[in-house]
Amino acid sequence: MWLADQWKDYEVIDCSCGEKLERWGDYILVRPDPQVIWDTPHNAYGWKHKNGHYHRSKKGGGEWEFFDLPEQWSIHYRNLTFQLKPFSFKHTGLFPEQAVNWDWCADKIKKANRPIKVLNLFAYTGGATLSAAAAGASVTHVDASKGMVTWAKENAISSGLKDAPIRWIVDDCVKFAEREIRRGNHYDAIIMDPPSYGRGPKGEIWKIEESIHPFIRLCSRLLTDEPLFFLINSYTTGLQPAVMAYMLGTELKKFHGKITADEIGLPVSSNGLVLPCGASGRFELN
Repeated sequence: MWLADQWKDYEVIDCSCGEKLERWGDYILVRPDPQVIWDTPHNAYGWKHKNGHYHRSKKGGGEWEFFDLPEQWSIHYRNLTFQLKPFSFKHTGLFPEQAVNWDWCADKIKKANRPIKVLNLFAYTGGATLSAAAAGASVTHVDASKGMVTWAKENAISSGLKDAPIRWIVDDCVKFAEREIRRGNHYDAIIMDPPSYGRGPKGEIWKIEESIHPFIRLCSRLLTDEPLFFLINSYTTGLQPAVMAYMLGTELKKFHGKITADEIGLPVSSNGLVLPCGASGRFELN
């Protein structure tokens, strides 16, 4: 398992009974997590001294309950700064486990010793975008949500990357990739973190089990002749690491690169466990 274990401003303190107890900077949150099917004593301090608690509803969805939590605050990862705020369906605007992928991509970019163009699809609030840009890449950041792209720009400003070579695009990722192919544009690296289900700005429907393999095939046409890497992340339980490795191997075999895949996770500080947080597949040029 690939662990995001380099955080200073974030930690999973404990997890039990379908919930995880987290520290986000100076604030403690309790949020639901479907992986946490075990029932252990709530001995950690934060369970009774939390700043926010997202309660799932048996009918679907849920709502936040706040205890002295600001509307917005920031946390740091290495040289990056992220603005956080609790919003719909338990989210805060950041997936901390992705730091293990940010570091991998940044390391590849720094060691490339050549200009690198990165395409970040389903780019959310820009964690991977900013990490790649800070490592020296030029990045095209694509997300269907205007609000998420605006949030990512705020994170870029907070991280001192306001003037970094980042192209911000609000668009359906599939439609954008198709247009880039027609325009003859190519990228040295592609990152994608697709949702299990989603809708584009014009109602386009995305179902990951049906859409992901054709999309990988489509995006393979955007790669340069010597691509640096191709990274896929998924939270969908049906997409096991071996499945992502097979799809990458099938569509990128002409590049004769190395393919690895594994679960990603976050260490639990109170008991030494690791909380599974999805899986990632990686292609890199040999």
